[in-house]
Amino acid sequence: MTPFSLNINGTLRQFESPVVMGILNLTPDSFHAASRYAFDAVDEADIVDIGACSTRPGAEVCSESEEMERLMKAAETIKERYSGKILSVDTFRPAVAEMAIKELGVHIVNDISGGCEDIYSVAARYGRAYVLTYPEPGGMDKALYWFSEKIDALARAGVNDIIIDPGFGFNKDVEQNYALVREFEAFKSLRLPILCGISRKRMVFQPLGITPGEALNGTSVLDTILLTKGADILRVHDVKEAKEAVTLYKLSNK
Repeated sequence: MTPFSLNINGTLRQFESPVVMGILNLTPDSFHAASRYAFDAVDEADIVDIGACSTRPGAEVCSESEEMERLMKAAETIKERYSGKILSVDTFRPAVAEMAIKELGVHIVNDISGGCEDIYSVAARYGRAYVLTYPEPGGMDKALYWFSEKIDALARAGVNDIIIDPGFGFNKDVEQNYALVREFEAFKSLRLPILCGISRKRMVFQPLGITPGEALNGTSVLDTILLTKGADILRVHDVKEAKEAVTLYKLSNK
């Protein structure tokens, strides 16, 4: 990976090796049940990604007010438990992003929708990093063009810290996901940190004929492949195993 930096509360944090983002779901219906309200599971993560609205395929999207209520119910626990840790909010709603910044102190807006001017403005106004996710089908040529257009829009909105996410699993079938894996190094041409979220997703468990609950080994294998291709941030349910993969990757690339 190429070292990258993020502005965290006015301090430029340098990252010389890949980091692990742990998934904290404050939802009753996230596809991996073990991640629901699993505060212990993300204690050792470098970044805690907090989501209160399920975006799994087929999920019923909760209301904006319910998403906010779920976040606020856990706010004190999050602030006390993860004091000093980098926090991210997984939301596509500008109002929710702003509330999470003001009430929880999150440092990153992780938006799986590809974004809009309103949510870009929130990230810019508060000086937060923004995860730009490619939520569409289509191969690498389309993805790179899409990213270039959106990155320009974010820069014009005043967002200085941009992280890109290929959007594995979002409106893509298994073959389209693996086509992006095979050509993954092309994303490095954008010269931005790359977040990968493949943890226990269909692209892992379907080809193996297993369930999401059985997909830890497949996730670790694919995360390791992505590390060798230049991934900077691994978004995972299983923090311990992902950190082990990063440790061994670093040892093999001294």
